[in-house]
Amino acid sequence: MDPHFYNVQIAWNKDRQGIMCSPELSASSGSGCIEVATPPEFPKGIPGIWSPEHLFTAAVSSCLMTTFLAIAENSKLEFTSFQCDSKGKLEQVDGKYLMTEVMLEPTVTIANENERVRAERVLIKAEAACLISNSIKSKVTLIPKIVVTSNVES
Repeated sequence: MDPHFYNVQIAWNKDRQGIMCSPELSASSGSGCIEVATPPEFPKGIPGIWSPEHLFTAAVSSCLMTTFLAIAENSKLEFTSFQCDSKGKLEQVDGKYLMTEVMLEPTVTIANENERVRAERVLIKAEAACLISNSIKSKVTLIPKIVVTSNVES
């Protein structure tokens, strides 16, 4: 496979915030831009705006989802929903700030109990194959949950 490139442009706006855009996304969605800022945990950080830490966590989480969707389709897994709660952990290690862990809590809803084992297997394969997870040095923790629509318990 030839290399792929993903273009992002960022420009400082004011204070500790800027606008991040991608020309590939602008063409299809009309905007392709999001506001980004220093998170409020840091001096002069701004609440309510996407931060690099949120984007890092979102990259891992969204990669899990898209990888899961591809593997589920190839595995002919029948599911009715996928959602994932994720949490990125920022710590200071040896005087440097690092995103040390990303915890992923995906929930896959299936209609039939007999799909449970396959759904779990597809989630584990998706995490192992996720190119973003494989590209970072942070620990990625997967806490999968399978819900059967006829049951409330997993």
